[in-house]
Amino acid sequence: MALPPQTDDAFLREVDEELRREQFGNIWRRYGRLILAGVVIALAVFGGYLWWQAEREKAAGADGEKMIAALEAIGQGRAVEGQKTLGELAGGKNEGYRAIAKLALAARKLEQGDSKGASADYASIAGDQNLAQPFRDLALLRGTAAEFDTMKPEIAIERLKPLAVPGNPWFGSAAEMTAVAWLQRGRVDKAGALFGAIAKDPKVPESIRARATRLAGALGIDAEAAIAAPVKE
Repeated sequence: MALPPQTDDAFLREVDEELRREQFGNIWRRYGRLILAGVVIALAVFGGYLWWQAEREKAAGADGEKMIAALEAIGQGRAVEGQKTLGELAGGKNEGYRAIAKLALAARKLEQGDSKGASADYASIAGDQNLAQPFRDLALLRGTAAEFDTMKPEIAIERLKPLAVPGNPWFGSAAEMTAVAWLQRGRVDKAGALFGAIAKDPKVPESIRARATRLAGALGIDAEAAIAAPVKE
């Protein structure tokens, strides 16, 4: 006599579960050690990652304290001590603090009248492929500013071209120097267009925008018209 449908279903489920238990048992007997080893390795890797992350944060915190101490030492007249600490950070593993320390050391040379040494340091930072682009761009900007008085205007214009575009973090300063270089070449139209772009850009610091507006006015340039008008080479 056939079993009722519900009994059939229950029986099939029971058989299926038994087969699954048997299959699992066979798999565990054959691969149990490998599975355990894989779990242990995964846990070890995860634990190692957590340790590495914690150590990195700890090291970054220590570097941050060193940076603050170095700048305070320089500000309090203990320049030798501060520059020594900056030198240590400049040779460290943390990319951000390494870049900041190098920029600070270059700035110190500039303050001390060593514009040639500062320019060389800025050029080295700008060309360092291991540093993030914003640091390299800042070094390019600072280095150009350090050499600007002795640099041919066309060299300054070409060097700052990647930075002197709206949307770039250093647009205000780069465009201002570029505009002055254009003035040195007698291109009031190009200079006016840049001064106008600076004056209208809300992302540019207010001090630079105000200066650009005054310079555009002193040149007798309508900033908005200068931006809209095509400029001929």
